[in-house]
Amino acid sequence: MPFNALGLLPELTRALADRNYLEPTPVQARVIPEILASRDILAGAQTGTGKTAGFALPMLQLLHAQQNPSRAPRALILVPTRELAAQVAESIKTYGKYLRLRTTLIFGGVSINPQIEALRRGCDIVVATPGRLLDHAQQGTIDLKHVEILVLDEADRMLDMGFIADIRRVIKQLPPKRQNLMFSATYSDDIRKLAQSLLRNPVEVEVARRNAAVESVEQHVYQVPKDQKRALLSHLIKDGNWSQVLVFTRTKHGANRLAKQLEQDGIRSAAIHGNKSQSARTQALADFKNLRVQALVATEVAARGLDIKELPHVVNYELPNVPEDYVHRIGRTGRAGATGIAVSLVASDERDLLRDIERVLRKTVTQQPLPTFAPAPPPLREHEERYRDPRAQQQRHHRGGQGAGNGQANGNRAPQGRQQNRQPGNRPAQQSSGQQGNRQRRFP
Repeated sequence: MPFNALGLLPELTRALADRNYLEPTPVQARVIPEILASRDILAGAQTGTGKTAGFALPMLQLLHAQQNPSRAPRALILVPTRELAAQVAESIKTYGKYLRLRTTLIFGGVSINPQIEALRRGCDIVVATPGRLLDHAQQGTIDLKHVEILVLDEADRMLDMGFIADIRRVIKQLPPKRQNLMFSATYSDDIRKLAQSLLRNPVEVEVARRNAAVESVEQHVYQVPKDQKRALLSHLIKDGNWSQVLVFTRTKHGANRLAKQLEQDGIRSAAIHGNKSQSARTQALADFKNLRVQALVATEVAARGLDIKELPHVVNYELPNVPEDYVHRIGRTGRAGATGIAVSLVASDERDLLRDIERVLRKTVTQQPLPTFAPAPPPLREHEERYRDPRAQQQRHHRGGQGAGNGQANGNRAPQGRQQNRQPGNRPAQQSSGQQGNRQRRFP
């Protein structure tokens, strides 16, 4: 069934044809006619199912049908992350390229002033994260009284991230008469409760079995000691000649550390998480998409909503605590009919998490034999790293060398008295055996 059979405007189908999008996905075929009929929607759709076009296309058509004399936004799309906000706004501009509708992007981590200027010029659609949107509302720089369509995209993730209070504050500022569209990968009790308070006689659409993993994803598990995960991951990337792999860690610090270690192994890597500046996150994602970076190491929240076409590999460096997050993670590969491989590195203390995931999947994930790879050396303690660093050793030599004159000749700027105290025979006379012992333990 072609897109024009859904009742879309020629301007929209033309924009789709420009991108070689000729037939709707199942979720698009289900929701587009209902949204055009001004119905509220509760849609269960996982990442990669085409849900953005599912709500963006009919929304553009409904807004195009009426003029906007107020210049205030008439459609509001709330999303959980900056990256998803940018991607949704870009998709709307792509689909609406032949319509005279304006979209403004609002999220934190960047200057608020350009956003204020864009809102002053007027727009039809706002794509926003909840926190920054409320900043604008408190400053009086956005008028939400003319919103006709509200979209909650990835509602389950917004609830997981603690945005429910912010969402309710935003809703209070909207007119009571409006169309509501809610998209969620899973239907938790909290999602059902929010839907009941928000939606009016919604059409429920679920295009995939609840928590179903993408069938085109080949899933593997390696049982590996925690301290050997990094060595195994480096081996898999190099031996398999992987050009692009998205690696998930649980923490921001872990993402930074792993990206640095992979760089040391000769693998071009970058980390992306909430503590990174928006410019750094945007640059890392662009480098990854353009294959300038092989491994993008990300936390679950930062990677939510990332749209990377034909991503071949996803690695769970650490298993998620919530089994449904595993489904979200591996759903980033194997999209649009392409095949993908999802690899999980499972330590002994993660076996219970793996069993929980398999219960959700309703199947056992194939366990692979460990390949032969060079094991990682034991991690150095901080002071050991300092003293094994050749530059640190050289500085040590200069500081403790052959007198003050030699130290100065080598650029040692330590105070004169300190140098003299390090010469033989000039050590402090009084030092307890305990102090000596501590010194030996601190400087092995």
